[in-house]
Formats: sequence, C-alpha cells, structure tokens
Amino acid sequence: MLKMKSLVIAFLLFLAVSPVWSQNSELNNALEKPIPLDPKVKVGQLENGLTYYIRQNEKPEDKVEFRLVINAGSMQENDKQLGLAHFTEHMAFNGTENFKKNELVDYLQSAGVKFGADLNAYTSFDETVYILPIPTDEETLDNGLTVLEDWAGGLLMTGDEIDKERGVVLEEWRLGQGAGQRMRDEYFPVLFKDSRYAERLPIGKKEILENFEYETLRSFYEDWYRPNLMAVIAVGDIDPAEMEKEIKARFGDLQNPKKAKKKKLYEVPAHEETYVSIVTDKEANFNQIQLYYKHDNEEMKTLSDMRRDLVYSLYNGMLGQRLDELRQSANPPFLFASTSFSQMVRNKSAYSSFAVVGENGFEKGVQVLAEENKRIKEHGFTASELDRYKKTFLNNAEKRVKELDKTESTRFASAYIQHFLSENPIPGAEFEFEFYQNLINTITLPEINMLASKWVTDENRVVVLTGAEKEGVEMPSEEEILSILEEVENSDLEPYKDEDVAESFMTTAPKAGKVQNRVVHDELGVTELELNNGVRVILKPTQFKNDEVKMRAYSFGGHSQYEMEDYYSASNATSLITEAGVADFSNTEIKKMLSGKTVRVSPYISSLSEGFRAEASPQDLEEMFQLTHLYFTAPRMDEEAFGSYVSKNKMLFGNLMSNPQFYYSDKLSMILSQDNPRGGGFPKAEDLDKIDFQRAYNIYKERFADASDFTFVFVGNFDVEGITPMLETYLGSLPTIERKDNWVDLGIRPPEGIVKEEIIKGTDQKSYATILYHGDTEYDKQKSYYLKSLGELVTNELIDILREEKSGVYGVGASGSMSRLPESRYSFRIAFPCGPENVDELVKTTHEILADIKANGVKEEDLDKVKEAQLKGLKEDLKKNDYWLNRLYSFYYYDDDLSNFIVTEDKIQSLSADDLKMAANEFLNEDQFVEAILLPEEESAE
Repeated sequence: MLKMKSLVIAFLLFLAVSPVWSQNSELNNALEKPIPLDPKVKVGQLENGLTYYIRQNEKPEDKVEFRLVINAGSMQENDKQLGLAHFTEHMAFNGTENFKKNELVDYLQSAGVKFGADLNAYTSFDETVYILPIPTDEETLDNGLTVLEDWAGGLLMTGDEIDKERGVVLEEWRLGQGAGQRMRDEYFPVLFKDSRYAERLPIGKKEILENFEYETLRSFYEDWYRPNLMAVIAVGDIDPAEMEKEIKARFGDLQNPKKAKKKKLYEVPAHEETYVSIVTDKEANFNQIQLYYKHDNEEMKTLSDMRRDLVYSLYNGMLGQRLDELRQSANPPFLFASTSFSQMVRNKSAYSSFAVVGENGFEKGVQVLAEENKRIKEHGFTASELDRYKKTFLNNAEKRVKELDKTESTRFASAYIQHFLSENPIPGAEFEFEFYQNLINTITLPEINMLASKWVTDENRVVVLTGAEKEGVEMPSEEEILSILEEVENSDLEPYKDEDVAESFMTTAPKAGKVQNRVVHDELGVTELELNNGVRVILKPTQFKNDEVKMRAYSFGGHSQYEMEDYYSASNATSLITEAGVADFSNTEIKKMLSGKTVRVSPYISSLSEGFRAEASPQDLEEMFQLTHLYFTAPRMDEEAFGSYVSKNKMLFGNLMSNPQFYYSDKLSMILSQDNPRGGGFPKAEDLDKIDFQRAYNIYKERFADASDFTFVFVGNFDVEGITPMLETYLGSLPTIERKDNWVDLGIRPPEGIVKEEIIKGTDQKSYATILYHGDTEYDKQKSYYLKSLGELVTNELIDILREEKSGVYGVGASGSMSRLPESRYSFRIAFPCGPENVDELVKTTHEILADIKANGVKEEDLDKVKEAQLKGLKEDLKKNDYWLNRLYSFYYYDDDLSNFIVTEDKIQSLSADDLKMAANEFLNEDQFVEAILLPEEESAE
C-alpha cells in the first residue's frame, strides 16, 4: 500500500511539471500503473473467498453501517425459481438460527433501528444487498454481527414462515403492477433481445410466487449464498482491527458447496440493425424517449482508464448543459433530457439518451437528441464550454475532499458495494481530486469530440418510446423513427454558438446598511441581528459540514392575499421568475456564471408566506447574496421563458390523471379541502392557461417589495464577524416600505363528521387506503410531540399486524402532527396499499388496533422501541445543518418560547404509555375522520 502511494505521488508530481505529457513515454507508462486503493479502507479476503471492507468513520458517531453483499440475483434463478432471489431476501427477516420468526425485526427496533427506513435490503438482476445500520455499543454491535452471520448462512426458511411471507411478496408484486410494468414487459424483450435479462425481472412471476415448493426456495439459498460470492462491509465508528478479528472469527468457517454451481456471466448479444419498441398504455402519465447505443464494458483498473472516465464525464456534462439550454427554449422539445455512458447490466454498458416529451412530441424529441450528438460529431464542443465544465467537475471533486471527514458512512459503504460487484475503483477522494486537478488540462477537445463517433453507431442501437394511449395522439411508426435517424445522419447542422457571459452579477455593490441591534443566545450558539432596514437575521455557525452554508427566509403574506382570479398567477410567480432569471441574466446565463461554484437560490411564494431557500459553499457566499438581492430587486421579465414554463408544465401534468395513484392523490386533496381549488391537488392544463404573466410578474414584485418584515436564517460553516459585511451590503440594502402584511385564512378545512369515499380508477387489482383523523385543537407543543410519537408507535403496530401477521400489505405507515396556521389543528394519517379483496378487512383491523390503544394503552416494550429510535435520531440530528436550519426557522416563524426550542433526551425519556393513551383518546375521534379508498374500475362495477 505504501509503495503504491509513493508511486502515485511521484506520478502526480511529474504531471505538475511536465508540459509535454502527451509525447512523453515516461508519463504514458505512469498512466498504466494500477489505480490505487484508498489506504483508509481495509480490504481483505478469507480463505473461503469471502471479501471484507472495513473503514473507521465517525459520521455519524456511535454507529456502524453494515452491508452483506451477495454477488447473485435473479439472473441465477432457474425457470422454477423466478422471483425467488427476491423472496430469499424477504426470508432473511423471518427466522434465522439466532432470531426466530420475527424476533430479528423486533430486536432491531428495540435498538432504535427502523424497519424499512434503516433496516432494509434489495435484490437486482445480479446482486442482493442487505443494509443494517446499528449502534456501536458492545452488546448491539455483537448482535449486529450475529445478524449478518445468520443472513450469510443461518436462514431457517420454515414452511410456515415461507407461506406467511407469500402474501407480503405478492403485495410487493402487486405494487409494481401498472402502466410502467406493462410497457416494460413489452420493451424489455426488445432492449435485451435474446438475452436472459429479458426474462429475469427480480420480482418474478405471480404463479411461481404463489405455488413454488419450499425446497425450490431453499436450494437457491444453498446454491448462491456462499462465501466466495459474498462481501461483508463495515463502515462506522469502530475499531478496524477488532472488526477484522470479528469478521474472521464469525465468517471464516462458512463453507462453499462441494459441487458449487458455476456463476455464469450472461451476455447481451450484439446486433447490426436498430431495434425499435413503441409501446402505449391508457394509464401512462409521461411520454418518454429512451435511446440506447450498447457497448462492451471497459475495464477500470489503470490510471489511464481513470483518465478515460474523466473524458467521458466531460462529454456527458457538456452535452447535458446543451440539452438543458434547449429545455429552456421558447418551444422546448422536451420537459427534461439527459445523457450518460454507464453500465446497463453486469456485462454490458450503454451510451444512452433520455427525454420526457409532450403529446405528439416524439418525432421532435428523437430528432433533437440525435441532432445534438450529430452536432458534436460535425463541430465538437467549444473551448468555453470545456473550460466551464472543467471548473464544475473540479469543484465537485474538491467538495468531496473538503467534506471527507464529514462524509456519512453510507456513502463509503455504497462505493465499496460497487467495488466488490463491478470492480469500480475506490482510490479515495483525496487521490481523485489531485489526479483530476493535475490531469484535466491535458484533455483536449478533439479527444472528447471523437466520443460522438465512438458511441453513436448504427449497430447495437435501440429506440424505446413509451407514452399515453390517448384519443387524438398519434405515436410515430418504427419506419418514421428510423427515417428521422437517417435524415439527421445525412443532414448538415450549424455549429453550437456559446454566448459570452459576464464575470459577476453586480459591477458595483449596493449601498450597505448597518446592524442596529444584536442579541446573542449563548445556550444555542445563535446570534440574532437586526439591520437598519428592519431585516432580521438569525445566525448559527456550525462545523457539521466543512463546505456548506444553508439559508431560509420568510415573510408572512403569500398568495392567500390574492383573490381566486389571481391564484394561478400568484402560485406560479416564483417559478416563472426563476425560469426567466434576474437583471440582465437569463436562467441559462446564471447557470453558466456559476460554473465551478456551489450556489443555489430559490424564491418561493406559498399560501401563507414568501421567502427563499438557498445554499452555498463558504467561498461562494458572495454570489449567493448577490442573487438573493437581485431576486428581490431585479426580477427579469421574459415572455419566452414564460412560454417555455407553460409548455413544460403541460408536458408534466398533461397525462398525470391517467395514472391511478396520481388520480387518487388528487381526489383525496379535493375531499380534504371540500373541493376548494386552492386546497391542493395537481395542476391541470386548463389551470396553466389561467396564468397571466404580467400579473404574475407584478404579484412577485409586490410580495418582495418590502424586506422590513423578512427573517433570514443562516446555518453552516461561517463566522458571524466574517459574514456580517455581506449581510449589511446585500440584505441591509434591500428596499422597504414598512407595510404591515399578513396571511389570510381562506377557510380551507377537511369535512366535518365521518366521510367515507370510494375513488374509482385503474385496471390493475390495486387498492390504496387512507384514514385521516382531524379536527380543531388548541396548539400544545407537548401534545404535538405525543401525537407524533403515537404515529411512530402505530406504524410499528401496523407493520406487525397488517404485514407480518396478516400478510396483507407490503408497506404501511402512520403519522401524527399539529399545525398552527392558519388555524390550530391536529391530524393523524394512516395509509397503505393492498389488494381490493382485502381492503375492507385491513381497514377494519386498523380501526381495531386504534380502539385497543385507546382502551388498553400501549405496551412498555413497544413504547421503548419508539423512544430508542427517537434518541438515536436526535443524536444524529443535532449534528446536521438541516435540523438546526428547520428548527430555527420554525422557532421564529411561530414566535416560539426559547425554553421549548430543543427536544431533549430527558423529554424523550419522560414519554410514558399514559401520554400516548391520552393522545389516542383525545385525537382519534371515531366521529371525526375521513376514509378514502382507491378501487379498480372493474372491482367497483361488481
């Protein structure tokens, strides 16, 4: 390891001083050195072939991220096992040698690990991965390793538990049914023609899931869960040497089968002709283009390979920026578009382009995607584009180095998974940045431009079009698509013209204001400033992230102040201005000017307030402040941007109601608002036509005309004295008219009494149930906490009963909360998908669970699970910028009492079973709830 590191350092030093790298054989030889392994990770292999990765990392403290990775998935199933790789994953939570039946989930919940949110797993074509984040106290850590050990070789798979889990897996299968699945089932056999991938979707086949024999499942586990196909990953606040001893002791005795099945690497066959698949569905909510050029995988072993990957990144990044410009044109060809060169499946890569288009927009979308690649073939990228994207790329790489000691363990664990499965290199952020920084300027435009000819070929090309089956909408034919591709290939295109952009958003700084009052809250590490124009600023310096400063701002008013005739203009105003830009700068120009910087500024107008969300690197704060100032003082009026915005949103929302889940969500919003058009739901095409751009522009200016009642909250890596001059310059100079503004209560409330509604939509046998208890209440911070905690406890109860006992759902959740504005109210929501044949029984059972809590209270062991998860979450939250930003924002927004600012460990520990029983009885009123059930169309007709 040390020798390799020395070679790398020598290589980088050589790069830094060599002006003639491309002709230097010594450098070319250096590029053939292997990519080093990050010295901060310990990688080893046991005699039985099991690989392990260990890294000490203290973000977050007192926690380790475990992964068990199986290098086998649905591709290893035989014809009788379709879906059983995934079923095996489910059985890992239903009985092991040391945790019988549901004891594993029960134990981990008692340790503060949430099932689904923390504890999880996934199965893909080629791998199965188990995810276990766990506290690092001695007992829990020991038990966590026991869990991994059991998953690797100790699943019981009893007949009773297999049969119980069939229902859960079938519910997950049911969840995946719909337009996306039906269209995928048609185009996958084209995309993966003559390949095993076309017939091995991990979810499997319903008839097999219902009827497979126990031994068929057990044989998959015995064949493929073996040490020479496994990796154990441990990243967290651990002693690496001790962890290595534990892994060797616990996993060293695992045996590979004496007659182990050979793991085949399945091919995706090459083809000379272009395959085209055109698929429609009545419930499809988006029109999508997928354009694939399949290629063989390329190794990533040497520094030369790493340099090649950098060239690929620059190509895709620059093309992505061109596509984004087109997306913002007056008549955009697509809502969204992207390109990438990446691994499709384990043994095949692809250069792919993706776009979402409007109705009757397929031909234009395919043409534009093809033209932009052809334009690069003919004319290449420009030097200014390359210069900008190099800055962006290096900024991202440098950010990873700056945040290295603050990087979450999950990020490292994910990288090690890919190293094990696909040999993706893991040299470490420091080496990557230094390598890129020294090498990036050796990359020339010609070698980037040649990728268009390398990647965009006539052979191994697949075009997939998926969209809504809708009256008046014509899909192009295969012949028409092939003709478009041929016409583009034979066309002569104009070169891309890159417009020069300014170097700064402001040539002169505005006249600065002054801080006129300062209050320091030492107990919170918070400084409160008042500027002479009335702006209030809340500052919380932290060291939770090295390269992050976040901001939120608000002022009361919002679009509630406007009549219904202005609602659509008011509610879309900030999106329109963001699309248009500020001062003399279009949105595209702003993005170009921010190349190599980390800055995001977004104004908003909600129902009750207007304000900003923003973030930046500490060194880019000046640009963040300048943009914030300009969004206040110089919003840009751009009719073309307005037209682009409306066109894109019609693409987005035009077919949304054909999807049963979106339709259900929209109808539920209407029920809960008693059909008030301002009560939520999704925009319709006709709503977008009601936007008046001039009125929207004027409303925006009205809402941001007076900064005197704005509060700005900043959290992150800054110091108060250093940031104060920028606050005075850019916020202290904002205009004021000292008006007294407030929100208006529009009277939007859920209906009184018991409301039960059936919402009919869709052809698949899928239902969705929502139960919402609600009502007026006097806001009480303590009771709000009880209600939130009750939701967490009920979630666990519903998982235990609806999923584990009744096998009736795949996922289920409950949540309780109180709102204060525009009126103090409570809500308690339960929601779950299920089969229509089971929905009545499951809803009835849900009400029975709640009635039992009201009558008999909750068990102490169930309460302890909730408290343990909260304690674990609080410990992590207190070291996150987002937590402090949102808490401070909420504190000032609601003018709270400082004594109640932070949820403390004492408050959590004092939570009692009586508190939750009281909350259930006070808020779960059986005379006041909404019950909304989605049913399929044919089910309702019976």
